Amino acid sequence: MIWAIIPAAGSGSRSGSDIPKQYRPLLGKPMIEHVLDLLAQHPDIDGLMLVLAADDERWQGIEKWRGKPLRTCTGGMRRSESVLAGITALSDVLHKDSWALVHDAARPCLRLEDLNRLIEAACVHPVGGLLAGRMKDTVKRGDADDQVEGTIDRSALWRAFTPQLFPARSLQRALQHAHQENADITDESSAMERLGLSPLLVPGADDNIKVTAPEDFAFAEAILTARNAP
Repeated sequence: MIWAIIPAAGSGSRSGSDIPKQYRPLLGKPMIEHVLDLLAQHPDIDGLMLVLAADDERWQGIEKWRGKPLRTCTGGMRRSESVLAGITALSDVLHKDSWALVHDAARPCLRLEDLNRLIEAACVHPVGGLLAGRMKDTVKRGDADDQVEGTIDRSALWRAFTPQLFPARSLQRALQHAHQENADITDESSAMERLGLSPLLVPGADDNIKVTAPEDFAFAEAILTARNAP
């Protein structure tokens, strides 16, 4: 069993909008709907958990999405708190063999073939895994004055994407442990890594961008338009 958890409790303050970025229109519909559509159509995903801000008044309480159960819960100030809240809110349906697939509400350009590849690879790995892209650019290390200190070997460097897929109970324990130590957790893999585990890196397309700045919306629309062109 796989439940998709979509943390969407942030304000999206860097997006240059008065509304949370997940609700900003993208090709005629809110960005969050693009994410839900893709995840819900995958046959191995059993349900969706949308983690919302406490003051979110935009979500309309929909309980089904493309025939899949859709639940909501209240998240926290940090992403890791929201993901943990999502797993905890699913305690009545998750069992020891269940998986949690976490995907950003601001990544509407995920390719279905990448989602397939992640599920196929991570579900047979003892730890789980994440989509990622190999570093292609030359990487520099800078000092406090933004001057180059050196060039970093990029051959072993990857950029972490989402989705990230882990056994639900293992991820829950990892997040709880990180919170107890007040650790700064920027993605689910880093929580697992803190327990000495090594998730699998699954290559994904570079156009699985995270929409953050105002100009990213136009970029995402261009990606989706080109992908759907005849």
